[in-house]
Amino acid sequence: MNTLVEEVAELELDTSRIPSHVAVIMDGNRRWAKRRGLPALVGHWKGAETLIKIVRAASRMGVKVLTTYSFSTENWKRSRREVEGLMRLFKTNLIRQRRAMIAEGVKLGAIGDLAGLPPDVRAVLTESIDATKHGNKIELVLALNYGGRDELKRAIGAIVDDCLAGKISKGQVSEEMIARYLDTAAWKDPNLLIRTSGESRLSNFLLWQISYSEMVIMDVLWPDFSETDLHDALLEYQRREHRLGV
Repeated sequence: MNTLVEEVAELELDTSRIPSHVAVIMDGNRRWAKRRGLPALVGHWKGAETLIKIVRAASRMGVKVLTTYSFSTENWKRSRREVEGLMRLFKTNLIRQRRAMIAEGVKLGAIGDLAGLPPDVRAVLTESIDATKHGNKIELVLALNYGGRDELKRAIGAIVDDCLAGKISKGQVSEEMIARYLDTAAWKDPNLLIRTSGESRLSNFLLWQISYSEMVIMDVLWPDFSETDLHDALLEYQRREHRLGV
């Protein structure tokens, strides 16, 4: 039987081994609302509140980059009411949280085909990214109108264009070069991918970047995801032996 000291030590995070980049598939907003007999948008708003708390917790725990799957290219297929509600949510929260992000050292970034977002949302996003550019505690990267396959398609198209223009040659194409054409070129690949709601799918998220990331599946819906859950995911990451390949 473990002593109390041993049990406490097992629950403590090693601050020298915190994953610098954590990616999150924030799944379960709609199921959370459905179980309570509420509209899906209520679940999304609750999920947005959870994200605010988790960004703060991640920053305190020493995570440097948090990339969140906020709106996928497939999400446009949802009802018009839900999509419009999500766009309002993004715009409203970006405005409401701007001062807090600046005060708390959060640097905002975004990946995805941002040109496909409504102009008003895109404008507010650009303003928030510019306003928080000096944040030095944690980077919050929102994946908006993002899909892993779409990202690869756009990157390949850009590489082909540059080859045809004579800027690069076929022989120069390498994994490192491809990475520079991806939306995530400014950040290192995630060390850890967390997916909530108990689902075990990648759902077209960061297909290139998570090739060697550790994955932790949490059996909790995103609106209920807590600081304790984040702590447990980071602890699970630290328990593993990290290897490349199989």
